[in-house]
Amino acid sequence: MKKITLLIALAFAGQSAIAQNTCASALPLTTAGFYVVDAVNGTEFPLVTCAENGVTENGGAEWYAYTPTENHTVTVTSNISQNMPRIDTRVHVFTGTCGNLVCLAGDDDSGDNYSSIVTFNAMANNTYIIAFDNKWTSAGFTFQLIENDFVTPLPTPVVFTSQSLANVNNVAYNICAVDMNNDYLDDLVGVTSTSISINYQNTDGTFTHTNIATAAAENEPSWSIAAGDFNKDGFNDLLYGDYDGLTFMKSNNNGTEYTKINPGQDIFCQRTNFVDINNDGNLDAFSCHDIAPNVYYINNGTDFTYYQSNVTPGALQLGPVRGNYASIWTDYNNDGNIDLFISKCSGPACEMHRNNGNGTFTNVAPALHLDVTPIQSWSSAVADFDNDGDMDILIGSNGNTGHILFKNNLDTTNDTEEPFTNITTGSGLDLDSSMNRDYIAYDFDNDGFVDIMGGGNKIWFNNGNNTFTASAFPGVSIGPVGDFNNDGFLDIQNGSRLNISSGNSNKWLTVNFKGIQSNSNGIAARVELYGSWGKQIRDVRSGEGFEFMSTLNTHFGIGSANSIEKLVVKWPSGTVDTYSNVQPNTTVTAVEGSTLSIKDFTNTAFSISPNPATDVLNIKLKDKFLSFKTAEIFDMTGRSVANTAIVNESISLKNLSSGSYIILLKDEKDKHYTQKFLKK
Repeated sequence: MKKITLLIALAFAGQSAIAQNTCASALPLTTAGFYVVDAVNGTEFPLVTCAENGVTENGGAEWYAYTPTENHTVTVTSNISQNMPRIDTRVHVFTGTCGNLVCLAGDDDSGDNYSSIVTFNAMANNTYIIAFDNKWTSAGFTFQLIENDFVTPLPTPVVFTSQSLANVNNVAYNICAVDMNNDYLDDLVGVTSTSISINYQNTDGTFTHTNIATAAAENEPSWSIAAGDFNKDGFNDLLYGDYDGLTFMKSNNNGTEYTKINPGQDIFCQRTNFVDINNDGNLDAFSCHDIAPNVYYINNGTDFTYYQSNVTPGALQLGPVRGNYASIWTDYNNDGNIDLFISKCSGPACEMHRNNGNGTFTNVAPALHLDVTPIQSWSSAVADFDNDGDMDILIGSNGNTGHILFKNNLDTTNDTEEPFTNITTGSGLDLDSSMNRDYIAYDFDNDGFVDIMGGGNKIWFNNGNNTFTASAFPGVSIGPVGDFNNDGFLDIQNGSRLNISSGNSNKWLTVNFKGIQSNSNGIAARVELYGSWGKQIRDVRSGEGFEFMSTLNTHFGIGSANSIEKLVVKWPSGTVDTYSNVQPNTTVTAVEGSTLSIKDFTNTAFSISPNPATDVLNIKLKDKFLSFKTAEIFDMTGRSVANTAIVNESISLKNLSSGSYIILLKDEKDKHYTQKFLKK
């Protein structure tokens, strides 16, 4: 067999007495056993990593080499009794050669107290090089190398192929995958304090790199990043969450320049989101606060106003106590109002803030039986895991308490808050002791059931009966998720590596969004897909898990089904668009209101005439206290084709071609109203 060099970077705290400071000078380990690391003080570690949580802080590492004489399934672990208490460590596994590393496996927090456990198959007479980095600490520890009988990997529903990505090695935060040039293809977004590095996805599966200089950000996305078009110019803006506060990067109308906005509040940010909290059509910003009540910024279309729960007069109660780690906005009770689930750490129970639909929120976690203690979770995965039409919750483990899977028992025929049921036992998740700060939910194999990814380089594939089966993917950890080759299957970015899904024979549907009256991205829309399988649902979200920002497109797998009965998009504005007889293996661009007839449009603010119109459209106000100065007009692709003044309660249509259009008016409170019309 051709000799292959593998490099295993174990991010622990420490340096072995026999380890060397560079990959090239790694010293050999000849047998299984225990190895003592005195301190990690080497000078070399690459920016590429194979485990969660980014690059090393100081670039230090220590290296070993291991060459088995027989085939083994090897485990390297710091989760052993020699380390009491356990020490916060991390493990990476590379293939390739020094200076040209390709990840094979890695782990950060699967062991107790954030210690590490990594398992991989090692072939006889091949050399495996082990290195320890100092991401979390440089203190000493002991690790164990265990040789087990070789285990032939079981087939998995999909296979990921690692692909190196250029132009990212000098970028600190490669943690965002979202469309940045308004073509709905997922681009790869990296951030430094003074730049935004974008690899634009091309239709042929290649990428074109651009680096955009920005004013220096006071806060980098050291904890999380979110994306969304908060200024409604058609290009996504960014939100950085840091130890000391957050920073907005606002696109300048064409996506080629960004203006920094630093609000200045002192916030220990954790998960950040864009979401339209007050449902006025403008994206607001939310941030979990680790050591104080949560904060949010209300967008009036021009400026943001800061609020802190339980502190700012008039603020919403969206988490009045500390320990807020991850926020996920979801409509858990199917009432059309977006609710907020908070994963908690450091003592307090998780919270579910119900949107009451009247500008207030209420924490109903006790009534829903979601307020379990003790709990130590940094994020949760929320999805309809059993395809019964409501959102279920996995509270992910990042400490001494295990994963907890809750089934939603929603009954919309009454006004009672039905409690969720803990169905962890027997789910398969109860047998997994790994920990992680990020948990995400996507249908990775397109079988029609949403899967879960957490720690330990594995995906829990959904069996469709509230049970899950774990499949190992060495070298693949949680990162930004998107379709990076536009084939309908979801891929994962880990730093400078793209893990591209092989796909399978299952069919799929991708949905893109263009909001008109609602926010541009359709964030908080409920998306429903009907067919022979019954019903699947998704919520459009900006920010899931703990750290990363993933695609704003919505993905459905439909297994072997050959047809789709209908696609329904319930927009935050209340508009409902229905697409019938949609073809599988296609992408639908949902434009708000585009499927409605003229007579289906109603609003309380104005009426228009004549309809169909020729050169002039008259606007008659229904409420004498309202006033409109300008009108924006969109075609049926969601493209803005006119922004014109209202003169004598009318607008000119002379420059419009014949066809269907949607007119949007904003009142003095920036509330949006729309109406569909025909131009002859």
